[in-house]
Amino acid sequence: MGKRGRKGGGGGRDNGGGGSWGENAKMENEAFEKYYKAAGIVPETEWDEFWASLKIILPTTFRVTGSRATAQELNSIIKEQYVPSLKGIEFEGQEVQPPRQLPWYPDGLGWQLDVSKSALRKTPEFKRFHNFLVYETEVGNISRQEAVSMIPPLLLDVQPHHTVIDMCAAPGSKTAQLLEALHANDTAVEASIPSGLLIANDTDNKRAHMLVHQSSRLPSPVLMVTNLDASIYPRIQTPTGKMLFDRILCDVPCSGDGTMRKNYGIWKSWTVMNGNGLHGLQLRILTRAMNLLKPGGRLVYSTCSMNPVENEAVIAAALKKFPHFELIDVSGSLPELKRRPGLPTWRPAVNREMDTPYSSYADFIESLPENKRSETKLQATHWPPEGVERLNLERCLRIYPHLQNTGAFFVAVLYRKPKPEAQPSSVAKRNVDAVIELTAEAESSNKKQKTGEITGEDSQLFGQVDEDEPLEKSVKASTFKELPYVFLAEGSKHLEQAMEDLKIKPSFPSNNLFVRNPDGEALRQIYLCNDAARQVITHNDFARIRLINAGVRVFNRQESGVKAELHGRNRFRFLTEGVPSVLPHVDESRIITADLETLRVFMRLYYPVYGEFESPMKEKLTELEMGSYLMRIEPGEQAGMSLKHALVLPIWKSSASVALMLDKKAKSALSLRLWGEDITPAAPNKSVKAVATVAGDEDEDDGPEAADEIAEDESSEPVKAPK
Repeated sequence: MGKRGRKGGGGGRDNGGGGSWGENAKMENEAFEKYYKAAGIVPETEWDEFWASLKIILPTTFRVTGSRATAQELNSIIKEQYVPSLKGIEFEGQEVQPPRQLPWYPDGLGWQLDVSKSALRKTPEFKRFHNFLVYETEVGNISRQEAVSMIPPLLLDVQPHHTVIDMCAAPGSKTAQLLEALHANDTAVEASIPSGLLIANDTDNKRAHMLVHQSSRLPSPVLMVTNLDASIYPRIQTPTGKMLFDRILCDVPCSGDGTMRKNYGIWKSWTVMNGNGLHGLQLRILTRAMNLLKPGGRLVYSTCSMNPVENEAVIAAALKKFPHFELIDVSGSLPELKRRPGLPTWRPAVNREMDTPYSSYADFIESLPENKRSETKLQATHWPPEGVERLNLERCLRIYPHLQNTGAFFVAVLYRKPKPEAQPSSVAKRNVDAVIELTAEAESSNKKQKTGEITGEDSQLFGQVDEDEPLEKSVKASTFKELPYVFLAEGSKHLEQAMEDLKIKPSFPSNNLFVRNPDGEALRQIYLCNDAARQVITHNDFARIRLINAGVRVFNRQESGVKAELHGRNRFRFLTEGVPSVLPHVDESRIITADLETLRVFMRLYYPVYGEFESPMKEKLTELEMGSYLMRIEPGEQAGMSLKHALVLPIWKSSASVALMLDKKAKSALSLRLWGEDITPAAPNKSVKAVATVAGDEDEDDGPEAADEIAEDESSEPVKAPK
C-alpha cells in the first residue's frame, strides 16, 4: 500500500487496522463525501454502492510465494485439502465461506478469505487452516498482503537481469514480490543467482531494519537495503559510471483514504488538507525516481489514496517536466482485474470546507489578496496543467472497493523513452551551433541544466537540483552505526577453511563472500552477494548510501577457541537460508541421500542419536566425520506421506548425535505440509540446549514459536501532511 505520510518516502504503518472497535465506529464524514462526490471519482449511478462498500470490513488476502518450488504444491494443498474441508462450515448460525482464489492474480497464487478473526480461531477446521497459514508465512512460503497492494509489482514486469529499486519499501510485502520476480528461474532445490539487483530503501531507520527482518523470509544474494530519504536518493557509483535502474517502484507516502475499510480512524480524521500537503513530497520522490531510471525503463507510481491531488496531479506535473516519459497502456495486463481509468481533470479543495471553485491555479491566485498570495501552500501543480488531455491520464488505474471487494488504490505505469538515434550531420551541425549560442547564457547563470531534469526554482517542488550533491548535506552520516562490509581476500585462512570444511567446488563465486566486521575476520557469519551487489559495495562508501544489509548468510562459524580445538578442524557449517545458492557448488561427498522416514526421525527429535535411525542410515551417519552436511530427501510416497519435489536441508553431525539445522517454525511448517499435523516437539529447555551446544548440535538460529497472527503488510494510521 502507499505509505501514509512520512517524510522522505518511508511511510507510517502501525498495524492498528481492523480493530474490534471498528464495527462500532461512526463511518461517516461529510467533508469526505462532499469532496469525492464533487470530484466524480465514480459515476453518480454507482455512488451508493461505492459508499456502502467502504463500510464493509476488508477480507483477508494472501498469496503463495511465486518463486518458491513449493508454490504449486502449496497451492494444491490449499485447493485439494483445505478448501473442501472448509465448505459448509457454520459459525454462530451463519455459513462461513471457504478461501477462494483472486481471479486476476497470475497462476492462481492469490487468495481471499472472508472470515472473521473469531471464526478463524474458534472453528476447528479454520483453526487448522490458520495454523497452516501462520507457519508457512513465518518461513516465507506465504505472504499476507492486501489484494490491491499486490498490483504494482506485477505491473512493473521485473526480469531476473534487471536492476531494481523500491524507493519506499518498508514493511516489505512488495519488495518480496520483486525478489520473487528476480528469482523466477529458481528450481526445486537450487536458487539461481540472478545477474540483477534489488535495492530496498526506506527513510525510517527502524522500519528499514524491520524490512531486513521481513526480507529474511526470502533470503537472496541480490538484495540490498538502504536507509535514505527517497526524495534525494543519491546516484550509486559503479565501475562504468553512475547506476540507472531498469525498474523503479514508488509506493509513496499518502493520506491513505483508500484503506478506510480496515483503518477505521480515517473516518474521523480525514481532511483533504492531508492530501494537499503530501502532494509536494510525492512529486519530489517521483521526479527523483524518474532521474534514476534508464532510457527504456519502467516506473510504477502508486498510492492507497483516492485523491486526484495525490495521484493524477502528481503524474501530470512530472510528465510536463519530463517530456521523454509517457504513461503505458496496461489495460491488457491482469485482464480479470476490474479497474477504472484515471481522471482527466480535477479541482483541488482550497479550504477545509472542501470548496473547489477554481479550475486553474491562476484563478485561485487571482482570488487572493495580494498580501496573502505568498502564504498559500497550494502550488500550480495541484491543478491540471495546460494540455493535460495530451498526457493520456486515462491510462492510470483506479481501483475501487465496490468493483472486486478490495481496498481503493491508484497505479500509474511510466516509461522512459529511449534516447533518439544519432542525427544526420547537417542537423547535428545546426544543433551544435545552437548549443554554442546558448553556452554563454548558461555559464552566466552558473547552472548546468540537463534536458528533462530539475533545476533552479523548481527544486522545492521537484526535489534535488544537483544529483551529484554530497549526500552529507541532507543526511548526517554520524548517525549511521552499521558494521562495514569486508570481502574475504583470496587466500584468507577463513575462506580456505570454509571451502575445505564444506567441500565447496572451485566453481563457487567465493570472490563475492564478505563479512560484517572492521577486521575482515570471519568471527561468526559469512555472507554471499552477486556481482552487481559487490560492485555497489566496493564502489560506494557504505555509510554514505546508508547500507544496512546486503546479500544472504551462507556459512556460519560453528565454534571458536577451545571447543574448536577439541572438535578438530570442522568449524564452518551451512546456513539454511544460504543452501539454495550454495548447493550447485557442493561436492557430492558432502550430500547425504535420505528418505521420508529418516526425515520423520529428525522432525520428531531435536538431537537424535544414531540408534534412532534404521539401517543403512544408522551406519552411514556413524561413519561420517563430525561437521556440517546437506541431506537430500528425494520425492516419493511413504507411509501416507507424499513429497512432490526434492528437499535439501542442512544437518550437523557430532560425536554422538545428529541434528537437523532448521528452526522450530520451519520444522512445523514442513511437518504440516507433509503430514497434515505438527509432529515436532516443543523447543528444548535451556539445559538441553546447553548440552547440545557443547556437543556442537545446537542451531543458534532456533527462534520463538510462530506468532498467533499472520503478519500484516500494512498499518492503520495515516499521518497528517507536513506543514
